[in-house]
Amino acid sequence: MERFGVPGITEQEKDMSPEMAAMLLTRPEDAPIITDKDVERGIDLLTKYKDGKSNLESRIVNDELWWELRHWEGIGQSKGKRVDRSGKDVKSTPPQPKPTSAWLFNTIQNKHADAMDNYPEPVVLPREKSDEQSAKTLSQILPVVQEYNHFEQVYSDNWWEKLKHGTAAYGVFWDSQKDNGLGDIEIRNIDLLNLFWEPGITDIQKSRNLFIVDLVDNDLLEKEYPELEGKQKGKVIDVKEYIYDDSVDTSEKSVVVDWYYKVKTPSGRTALHYVKFVGSTLLYASQNDPEYRERGFYDHGMYPVVLDVMYPEKGTPIGFGYVAICKDPQLYIDKLSANILENAMMATKKRFFVSDSTAINEEEFLDWNRPMVHVNGELGDQRVKEIVTQPLSDIYVTVAQMKIEEMKDTAANRDVNSGGTTNVTAAAAIAALQEAGNKASRDMIAASYRAYTQINTLCVELMRQFYDVSRSFRITGEGNEYQFVTFDNAGLQDQVTGLDTLGNEMYRRPVFDLKIKAQKKNPFSRMEQNERAKELYSLGFFAPENAQASLIALEMMDFEGIQTVREKVMQGQTLLNMVMQMQQQLAVITGALMPQEETRQTGGNNTGGGEAEAHSEFASGIMEAQTPMTGYGQALAKRSVPSV
Repeated sequence: MERFGVPGITEQEKDMSPEMAAMLLTRPEDAPIITDKDVERGIDLLTKYKDGKSNLESRIVNDELWWELRHWEGIGQSKGKRVDRSGKDVKSTPPQPKPTSAWLFNTIQNKHADAMDNYPEPVVLPREKSDEQSAKTLSQILPVVQEYNHFEQVYSDNWWEKLKHGTAAYGVFWDSQKDNGLGDIEIRNIDLLNLFWEPGITDIQKSRNLFIVDLVDNDLLEKEYPELEGKQKGKVIDVKEYIYDDSVDTSEKSVVVDWYYKVKTPSGRTALHYVKFVGSTLLYASQNDPEYRERGFYDHGMYPVVLDVMYPEKGTPIGFGYVAICKDPQLYIDKLSANILENAMMATKKRFFVSDSTAINEEEFLDWNRPMVHVNGELGDQRVKEIVTQPLSDIYVTVAQMKIEEMKDTAANRDVNSGGTTNVTAAAAIAALQEAGNKASRDMIAASYRAYTQINTLCVELMRQFYDVSRSFRITGEGNEYQFVTFDNAGLQDQVTGLDTLGNEMYRRPVFDLKIKAQKKNPFSRMEQNERAKELYSLGFFAPENAQASLIALEMMDFEGIQTVREKVMQGQTLLNMVMQMQQQLAVITGALMPQEETRQTGGNNTGGGEAEAHSEFASGIMEAQTPMTGYGQALAKRSVPSV
C-alpha cells in the first residue's frame, strides 16, 4: 500500500512500516477503510491539483474564444471599440474595424476533416494459436461496442479538442446500469477542465491520484442518492467555466467527484481503487466494498483515462494545439486587416475643414438629398478645404499576405491540402501532391491511433473482468450480410497450462496485439489506388504467364491491399499450370489415338472405333474434372489448349 496521500492511511499511520501498512488490508470486512476523514484529505488533494493547473485552465478558456472567432475578447478588446494603452475605450466615429478572418478556423477544420477521413477500426491479433478464435471474435465485436457508445461522435468531438487545446481525453468505464442492469462498457470524452492530476508528471498513469469532477443538478443527485437529502452539497472546488454565449446558472448544481488512486497489495500487485463523494459526503468507496477490497475496482489496475496529445510539453501530460501556434499570426493578420480597412473607410468618406468665418448650414450640407446648401459669407479654397486621406502603400497588403502564408506554412495547411492547386490538372498528380502535403496530418492521426489502441486495450480488459454472461452481437459478415455471435469472457480468462515442480498449477493469460487500420478511405486515396490498379494492369501484372515476374515485383512494393493482389496473381499462375498440364495429357492421348484413326480410315480392323470413342470420352472427362471451366479458367483454356 502507498504510504502517503492515499486513502486508508490516516495521519498517525503515515510513519508505519510497509509491513504494518499492509496489515491494514486485513481489517474486518465490516470495518470501513475509507471514512469522512479520507474525503476531507481528498478535497485537499483536489484543491492542490487544481491550483497546479490554473494556467492551463486559463489557456483552454482563451483557446476556445479564438476557435469561436471571439479573439478580440480574448485580448481585452470588444469588436467595434477602440482602446488606448491603458485599455480604456476611446470614442471614435467610425469605430475601429475588428475583422475576424477565419484562417485559424480553416486550419483546424481541414485537419479535422483529414482525421475523420481516416476513422480507425481495430484488428485484434493473437499471440498464440489457441487464441485465434477469441481474437477474431474481438475484432468483430469491438466496433459494435464502440457503435453502441456512438464512438464516432466521441472521436469527432475529441479531435476538435485535440486540435484546439492540444489534448483529447477519453474515459473508458464500466457502467453497471447499462442494458437493464446487465452492464456494459462506456466510452466518453472528458473535458480537460474537469480532469485533475498530480502536478509535474508527464504520464497520467504515474499520477498518485486522479480526479474527475462533474456538475450535477441537486434534485437528480438526491433522487439517485437519497442519503444526500438534507446534507450540505455545494461545490468543493470552483470548476473553471467557459465564456458562454448563453447565461448558464450553476447555483443549483453540485460538484460530484470521482477519485481514483492506486494501492500496493500485500502480494505486490497494483490495485486501482475508486471513491465517489459530494461535498464532504462519501457515496461509495471500493475499499469498503468486500467484492473489490482485495482485487481493486478494475482488474487492469490502470486509470480509466486515455490522453491523445498533439504537441507534448515537459512537466505535464497535456500538450498544446493549433490555437497556441497559430494565434500570433492570426492576430497580426486581423490587426493589419483592421488598419487597411480603417484606411479604406477613411479614404472613401469625404471630410472637410471649414473656417468659423464661413457659416455653412451643416444640416443641409450633411443631407445629400438636398440640392442646395446655404452659406452665409464668401466661399473659397481657404475657407472650405477637403481633408485628403492618403491611401496606404501596397507594401502593407503584402505584409498581411505574408502573415497569411506564414500561418499556412506553420500549420502545414497549404492550398493543395484544401483542394486548391495551380498549374496541376491531372487527378493523379493532384492526389500525389495531397499525399505529400499530408505528412503532418498523418503524424497526428498516427498519434490518435496509438491512443485508440489504448482505448481498445482497456475495453478488452473490461470484457475480461465483467463479461461473465454471454451477450449477443450483430456483426456484418464478409458478404455484408448480418450475423449474430455470442461472446463472454471464457476465452479471455487465465488458462491452466500445467504444473510446476511443486505441483502448483501454472496459468497463462490470453494476450492480444491490436493493429489499427483506417475504416474509411478518403476520395483521393481511392483515386490513387484506382490509378495504381490501372497501371499494374497495363504493365501485365495480372497476365498468368507473367505471374513469376509480377510476384517478384510485388515483393518490393508496399501498398494497402497488396496481399490480396498477390493472392490473385498466384491463383492465375496456378490455373495456368493446371491448364498446361492438361494440355500435355491431352496431347499424349491424342498421339495415342492417331494410329488407330488412320487404321480405321484405310479400312483396317474396325474394332478400334469403340476404343477411340472411349479414349475421347476419357480425355473429355479429364478436362471437366480438373479444369474449372467457368470465368477465368475457361478463358485460360481457350487461350492455351489447341483444338483437336
